[in-house]
Amino acid sequence: MRRYAAASAAALCLTAALAAPAAASGDEGDGDGGWRPVTYEPVDYPAGERCDFAFRTEPVHNEVVVKTVATYPDGSPKTELFKGALTVRVTNLETGATYDEDASGRGLARYAPDGGYTYYAVGPFLVGFEEGQGNLPRGEYVIDGVYTFAFTADDQRTVEWVGEKKLIDVCAQID
Repeated sequence: MRRYAAASAAALCLTAALAAPAAASGDEGDGDGGWRPVTYEPVDYPAGERCDFAFRTEPVHNEVVVKTVATYPDGSPKTELFKGALTVRVTNLETGATYDEDASGRGLARYAPDGGYTYYAVGPFLVGFEEGQGNLPRGEYVIDGVYTFAFTADDQRTVEWVGEKKLIDVCAQID
């Protein structure tokens, strides 16, 4: 019960953090409140980099939008909000097996001046790890729940869950 309460409290705090900047920024006169579409291109990964086989990720449904809510003095984003439906197809390029996954998490990204960033999120997100790249083994994963995902400037990755850890090994789904 305590874990559930802690996870619920964290989700509420994250929801408040996501809603507050959006409400404060208002509509900048363009009718969309400053939201703009995010484009995802298909990406091919060689065998051994993340999975034992070559695979491709590509969006099959994308309604993801982003809104910049804070910037650095040079105009580069400091904080951005992400939301919207996203379904990604992962295809084993050797066998043709496919796996479609919901990656429609909502999140807030905070960018560091050195190029690193932290993503505070609720819901599913598709991400990969190369050997030694972070706190998960080499692989392609759907992470879900309430979590933070930190990327350093040299592309080291750390995911930490608040409450229940939800993780799907996508390589195992299309092996």
